[in-house]
Amino acid sequence: MNASPDPSAPNAALPTVLLVHGAFAESSSWNEVVAHLKRRGYEVIAVANPLRGLKVDADYLSAVLGGLSGPVVIAGHSYGGSVMSEAADGATNVQALVYVASFIPDVGESTGELAAKFPGAQLEPALNPVPLPLPDGGAGMDLYIQQDKFRDVFAADVAPDVAELMATTQRPVVATALEDTATRAAWKTIPSWTLITTQDLTIPPDAQRFMADRAGSTTVEIDASHAVAVSQPGPVADLIDTAARATTR
Repeated sequence: MNASPDPSAPNAALPTVLLVHGAFAESSSWNEVVAHLKRRGYEVIAVANPLRGLKVDADYLSAVLGGLSGPVVIAGHSYGGSVMSEAADGATNVQALVYVASFIPDVGESTGELAAKFPGAQLEPALNPVPLPLPDGGAGMDLYIQQDKFRDVFAADVAPDVAELMATTQRPVVATALEDTATRAAWKTIPSWTLITTQDLTIPPDAQRFMADRAGSTTVEIDASHAVAVSQPGPVADLIDTAARATTR
């Protein structure tokens, strides 16, 4: 008698899924998305995005990509989309890009510029800048979201106790990372999918629609806050799965 297949076992026919978190988050923000994908047979890696600058972060992600064999689907959340757009350009093993409540910059654009392109963002007034000593002896600035404002602007549909934990464990982004301009745009050569969050107060929905339309991305809209990977991990995993299966040969 043959044993029943294990639905959690990695499927060699499926790509590896690489998840890239954005600013004010960390890799555990993908936890429930990871669980959904693993149940479908995917191998998954949720990287620790350094959040130290667009080039630094993209170089790190490129190194991770270079260490993977076989096809890869990358999903990026928020600023993570800027990083994956830079890192995936020219990467022959990347078959699809999935933007989750994300920035999709063109060459010459910065994350901060796109954040301010349409009205509705409430993030900037909620930021807390903290002085940061730089390795060269200069001074920089790390940006955090004020903890008492975190849920309102970032995770409004996340349970209060979970949002409080996210606010406490958030990872800051160096301010200059949001000013760095993109030098590459992988979405011009790699097919993309975008999850647009219609209750987003960090990246306004109109901004997400503008970027997705420009990229020729296949879009899905969902009634969710910016922290959609935490509040609604199922639809996030569904879109990643759709992108993976649509591009698997």
